[in-house]
Amino acid sequence: MQKRLNISYFTHFKKAFPFLLSAFCFLLSAVSSCSFNPNYQGKGTAFLQGEWKQDSIDREKQLVNYSLYNFSFSCDSFYLHMESFSKVNSGSDTCMNSGHWHEYIKGTYEQKTDTLHLSGFFCNRDYSLKSVGGCFRSGVYEENFKIISKTDSAINLLPFNGFMALKLNLIKRIICVPKPL
Repeated sequence: MQKRLNISYFTHFKKAFPFLLSAFCFLLSAVSSCSFNPNYQGKGTAFLQGEWKQDSIDREKQLVNYSLYNFSFSCDSFYLHMESFSKVNSGSDTCMNSGHWHEYIKGTYEQKTDTLHLSGFFCNRDYSLKSVGGCFRSGVYEENFKIISKTDSAINLLPFNGFMALKLNLIKRIICVPKPL
């Protein structure tokens, strides 16, 4: 009786072996293909590291609305200060401040070939997360720019959803020191 039980156990194991082997292989491949997110921020793009400022826009006197961009790129993060001007007051004057206001954004960026993708959130002046509502935009900020040209001290970007190029000049170079997340 004991021999029959052992043979029966072996026969069931032999039938289940291919299933167990394939399950083990699947788990092994799943574990080896997964990885934890890094504990430090990425290095970003070397030529972007620094503070960049747009001083003016072509024909700004003829425009009804326009914004000037000030970027700061540090490792894979960006900080954006947009200074906007409008000859038409389309909101409350407490927000529009007689046609002159500021918006702040922070997030991460990624550059692939000639495209710069920014992904972030609208913020308060101190770059703390802005609450929904209040003056101007809040929530998610997504923008793509085509890098038209670049030198050591200037970058020309064209927004995918716009027609006016941003001519940015380097104000200060920043060295990327990745920070813990």
